[in-house]
Amino acid sequence: MEEYVVKDGKKLRLGYTTGSCSAAAAKAAAYMLLTGVQKDTVSLVTPSGKQLELQVRNIVMEQGRVTCSIKKDSGDDPDVTGGTDIFAEVCYAPGPEKILIDGGKGVGRVTRKGLDQPVGAAAINSVPRKMIRENVEEVCALADYKGCLSVIISVPEGERLAKKTFNPRLGIEGGISILGTTGIVEPMSEQSLVETIRVELTQRREEGAQYILLTPGNYGEEYIREHLPVPPETAVMTSNFIGDSLGICLELGYKGAVLVGHIGKLVKLAGGMMNTHSKYGDCRLEIMTAHAAAAGLSSARVREMLGCVTCDDALRILQEEDEQKGLSLWKDTLDSLQKRIAFIMDHRVFGEMETGAVLFSREYGWLCETEHAGTLLEKIKEN
Repeated sequence: MEEYVVKDGKKLRLGYTTGSCSAAAAKAAAYMLLTGVQKDTVSLVTPSGKQLELQVRNIVMEQGRVTCSIKKDSGDDPDVTGGTDIFAEVCYAPGPEKILIDGGKGVGRVTRKGLDQPVGAAAINSVPRKMIRENVEEVCALADYKGCLSVIISVPEGERLAKKTFNPRLGIEGGISILGTTGIVEPMSEQSLVETIRVELTQRREEGAQYILLTPGNYGEEYIREHLPVPPETAVMTSNFIGDSLGICLELGYKGAVLVGHIGKLVKLAGGMMNTHSKYGDCRLEIMTAHAAAAGLSSARVREMLGCVTCDDALRILQEEDEQKGLSLWKDTLDSLQKRIAFIMDHRVFGEMETGAVLFSREYGWLCETEHAGTLLEKIKEN
């Protein structure tokens, strides 16, 4: 696919989704089954309106059955399914339904509530199912075929690839999901990451959770495992999308959320940054220094703290000042930070749900927590 977007000054090539591959493979296989004519390319109009012309691969034409594949092209997006063949097997089937759609080898099965498909169904999401059905029906109309067809989507490499995705966390077993709402892969799509967070939060809510544990990433998960009385797998990873995650929690009707994270990430919340990616700003040391100065840090050490590279190094300065002068800068600075973080989080959810935060450092361990964090952690543990 030779279409591009420009992000952060870089020209990035678009790709197409596993949903588009599945629909195109099904369309080609249905055409060959109903006409008996081999088809080496297939056209597909995606939900976004873009038209694709795709090479048909691995064609096997048998009596009453045709199998073929489309190679997934992720463009410049670092998608684990890039280069993978997505297969469709189409055969005649009895029954009143016109098109039967299911997953075969390498397509996951849903085992938990709250996902796009019900428990027990193949993890082929709603939009890809609609694309498959509409494209196969188009071929049926062309061939004047009024019976039923069975479409089985498979991904031979799917079970291996699924280990590199969120599927095991979401309760999708045995393979990858067939996804895509536009049919097009936009490189480094932040929206797709937010939607992944939404899926996991929706699933937990469907399972009855009223309080949820959030963490930006692996550091937080490691800290939860070693220091908190809740299993780390209960945490939903937010990446940098802390504001979006809190908003989704509110939308889904959670009663409370606790965010556990490294100070280098969560200190940005004290400055009102709801997306903590460095491309939106890196004000970690400025925020820490402002709170330390308000707590009484000397001007000389304020200048030194502003020159620090990491939050851990800034904490060292507070520790040294306390030890040398008998002050309480460490406590007072962190207390000031947690109160501001509590205010910002509460403001983000309009005070309509309880929020809390726990801050830690890999060098110093637990640092501080907001007023309601402990109570919320107990509620999460009870859940």
